[in-house]
Amino acid sequence: MKLMKRTKQFFKRGTLRRTLIFYLLIACLFPPALLAGYTYSSMHSILQHKISAGIEASLKQEAMGIENLLSNLDFVSKQFALDGQTAARVNEYMLSASLAEKVALIEQIEGTFNIVNFTNPNVGLMVYYHDNASDEQPILFNNLSVRDDFTIEKLPLFIRYNGTAYYGPHQTQYKNSENIVFSSIREVKSDSNYSLYIYLESNYNMFRKMMNSNWYGMPVYHYLISEQKEVLYADAGDPPFRAEELTWEMVDNGVKQVEDHYVFGYESIQGWKLVIAVNKDEYNHEINQWLVRMVALVLGSLILAFAIAMMIWRKVYGSLRRVNLEIVKLTGERDSPVKQVGIEEFDTLLQNFQVMKHTVNELIEEVSWNERNKSQLEIEKLLSQINPHFLHNTLNTVQWMARAKGQDDIDRIVTLLVKLLHYNMGKSSLIVTIKQELEALQHYIDLHMIRYEDELQFELHVDPELLHVAVPRFLLQPLVENAIYHGRSDEQSIIELTIEPYSDNALQLRVEDNGQGVDHQTLMQLSTAGKQTTMGMGIGLSYVRRLLDRFYGDAGKLHIESKAGAGTCLTVIIPLKLEEERYD
Repeated sequence: MKLMKRTKQFFKRGTLRRTLIFYLLIACLFPPALLAGYTYSSMHSILQHKISAGIEASLKQEAMGIENLLSNLDFVSKQFALDGQTAARVNEYMLSASLAEKVALIEQIEGTFNIVNFTNPNVGLMVYYHDNASDEQPILFNNLSVRDDFTIEKLPLFIRYNGTAYYGPHQTQYKNSENIVFSSIREVKSDSNYSLYIYLESNYNMFRKMMNSNWYGMPVYHYLISEQKEVLYADAGDPPFRAEELTWEMVDNGVKQVEDHYVFGYESIQGWKLVIAVNKDEYNHEINQWLVRMVALVLGSLILAFAIAMMIWRKVYGSLRRVNLEIVKLTGERDSPVKQVGIEEFDTLLQNFQVMKHTVNELIEEVSWNERNKSQLEIEKLLSQINPHFLHNTLNTVQWMARAKGQDDIDRIVTLLVKLLHYNMGKSSLIVTIKQELEALQHYIDLHMIRYEDELQFELHVDPELLHVAVPRFLLQPLVENAIYHGRSDEQSIIELTIEPYSDNALQLRVEDNGQGVDHQTLMQLSTAGKQTTMGMGIGLSYVRRLLDRFYGDAGKLHIESKAGAGTCLTVIIPLKLEEERYD
């Protein structure tokens, strides 16, 4: 159960391991499978043709052996039947009454037997006999002992060819043997009143040598069909067909499959037929062996492909684990160096990851610094808004008492102060329009005009098309406040505020005064004033810088221009578009 679970997990869908193994198996199996399919279609027909051709060649060779044997019997029978000298001696023997003469003739005829037998080793038993029914001993001459029941009538007729009758296969009529032989009978010319014949048999082991499966390299079953289409012989044992079931029509048109055997046939010019039957499994043995080797090749390719896939997977998996480990370490050990794995592609990936890791560390530091800066800015804002409700309520009380006593100037001053405090410390959006910013700035200017009366002069130059541009709240007041407190002159102080386009995508806020200005060293300190500035002219400018950094980043600029005795000019350049919803 655990093995099945692990196997299922190993080949989980959607994993790189499964995809890698799948494609490697296809790459390794497709060529041998294609080769095996193509080879099988080609080799099957080639091997089948080779086997069939081999069987047919062996069948023909076996049949030619029988043909040669029958021709040899025919040749020898002609020697005995048609040779005038031998036939004359036999006729002379039959007609002679002299015992001495018969003995001499017997020696001459037996000598002829010996010569013929020596020159024709394929011939076995040789017999001269006659058909005189009154004679109890029809055998005249013979070279070997003959059975007591020697007869011709019971022999199976094989063919009649060239004036000779051929019989067999049948058991030999040699007294001391049980072998299967072919035989022939030819009539001999005789001067007597009855017929004389020469009977010949093939060598006692000749038929056994010819009907041998070793010719074919596989077990086969033989059938011999006579000229009369009668099956005269079938191999001993358990042949696939009974003799009476086999017909020449079964193989007349070439190789045929009958049940689980292939049947081959050969038709001799002598008139007889030789048929063999081969078991289908034996016939396909070589093809099946080749098929087994091809299957083994495919299985070997499968195992090799799987092994290669696992080796590659282990190499890739180890590299992936290293990458995963470096990703996990990013959350805890951000400063630790990345270790390489020795594979170029993964090393390149890890090098890029190291660069990304360095960039992430820088971004984290930047975000951390921004958060600290934001917190400090919020603290400073809170410090400037200590108990605003109490301050508002107190100012409202002063305003009510001034109105009750008819103090219009006090009432006006308190009203302007309440409106200014409500704008600066209220809970409205952090992003306002330039128009709203100018309205609040006007309240601030009116308060200073009451205080300084004719000593201050304010001039506003604003492009009407820029009134609806979004800007951070409380951007203009620190710039004007800086000009009021640090830009006053001995004569009438003039403060000029200009808001105009700077480019197609930016605008310019410029506050100028005609005060005493500052020297170069002080100007450099103000230009580099940052968040640590806590006093003097740099407090408002530091606030403006942080405001620009927070809302505009590098796109927000603050420039300071001043000369001793020539006044100061503060210029703010910001983009026309601000992502208000990001900060609202």
